[in-house]
Amino acid sequence: MVSKDGYQEKIRRIYGFISENLYLNRPDLEIKGEYYNSALLFGILTAIYGGKELIIGEPGLGKTTSAEYVGCLLYRYPLGIIWGSEVSGHPEQTEEKIVGRPHLGELNKGNEVVVWSNFVQIPVKIVDEINRLPETKQSMILDGVDRGNWEYLNEILINDEYVLFATANYQDRGTNTIIAPLVDRFDVLVESRHPGPNIAFQIGRKSRLDNPLRHPEFERRFHEVLRTHMPYDEKVRRLEELCDLFGEYLMETVGVEGLKNEERQGIREELAKVPVDLDANAFLRMVLAEFSFCHRYGQKRSVEQCAEGCHYTGYICHHVKNCASNRLPTSVIGYSQALAWFLEDEEVDIEHVRVVLPFTLAHRVQWRDSYISKKEGEGRNDPLQIYLAKEATEEIFQRYNEQRDYLLEALSVAYQAFEGEEVTPLEGDHPLYEEIKKDIGSRR
Repeated sequence: MVSKDGYQEKIRRIYGFISENLYLNRPDLEIKGEYYNSALLFGILTAIYGGKELIIGEPGLGKTTSAEYVGCLLYRYPLGIIWGSEVSGHPEQTEEKIVGRPHLGELNKGNEVVVWSNFVQIPVKIVDEINRLPETKQSMILDGVDRGNWEYLNEILINDEYVLFATANYQDRGTNTIIAPLVDRFDVLVESRHPGPNIAFQIGRKSRLDNPLRHPEFERRFHEVLRTHMPYDEKVRRLEELCDLFGEYLMETVGVEGLKNEERQGIREELAKVPVDLDANAFLRMVLAEFSFCHRYGQKRSVEQCAEGCHYTGYICHHVKNCASNRLPTSVIGYSQALAWFLEDEEVDIEHVRVVLPFTLAHRVQWRDSYISKKEGEGRNDPLQIYLAKEATEEIFQRYNEQRDYLLEALSVAYQAFEGEEVTPLEGDHPLYEEIKKDIGSRR
């Protein structure tokens, strides 16, 4: 789908500028004959979709840096403001540093007034090393990162627009488990990889002193507005005016200007209108069936063990512990629409879904230990989480190709049942046929 305003070309320029000048990397993801860096591409898609991205990797490989550059250029906030608004993950982190604190002057007068943190106020939200936050501290940001609602004392601040990036190093003695409700709220998980010795050598030679995304005078003006006590709607309006000026500066100095608030909203309206074709629709239903179905217990539950000798032992449902979240299809469809729009395709097809699906699955799936033991020694280029999700995607895709015509007919019969017709569901050897029979049976 080509945007009437040519926003795709503007975003591709941002991708190219970051890739060539700021976040040097290797392309590791092929999409319809073109190669992209997965961390940077999904960062861009997250920003335009307004999603939530978890970036994993070894220390020092640009996890936070990539998010900072994407947020700076697409939302037109100076890099210094992005830096000053980040939340650092560590055991001593407090609600007062993350969310807000009492206004001491007003408190002395007996008034409860909140001084909101920059993290809460600006739309680009970055949590650095989120898995170093203790589990109790992670709960403090749960509702905010999910709905944009922030509460402190008796006040509430609601973000109408926001995007979340969080980084996590691999497990060590200083890290904690990210609680399941928070993990599920991330739309995608990507890895920021080592770029290879040649690119790493170039990075080592780059000067840190001359960064075109820094501008102390603009940063001072942004800070003045953020510190001023005024209605939040008014503050957002004044910040957007400064973003317009900083966008003009970016266009003059680096040749990219980012997106205005109304442009971002317009893009999201366009994304929501990108249709999902028949194959993509049916394939995603097949995936959801395999990640949620249990023949014995009705659905997957993390507290129940899949029985050996089940007829469906050969399907993914036998290898996972937990049930697919209802947030999964939302993430898959939303990012597939964003990817199709970015590529200027007219609709979401099965290839878009195949690209997006592993990154939406990787952090949400709890695999059985026996399956992990079987697969973890295999040669691979991805971290185990993403590798297993890619393997599952391709396995289900192969099954879809084998059953496509019959499956589409079965779904057509199910649609007739939903329209109120008396029909007999088709029999088939896949969890999705069983799920169709349940849905038709429940309507009789």
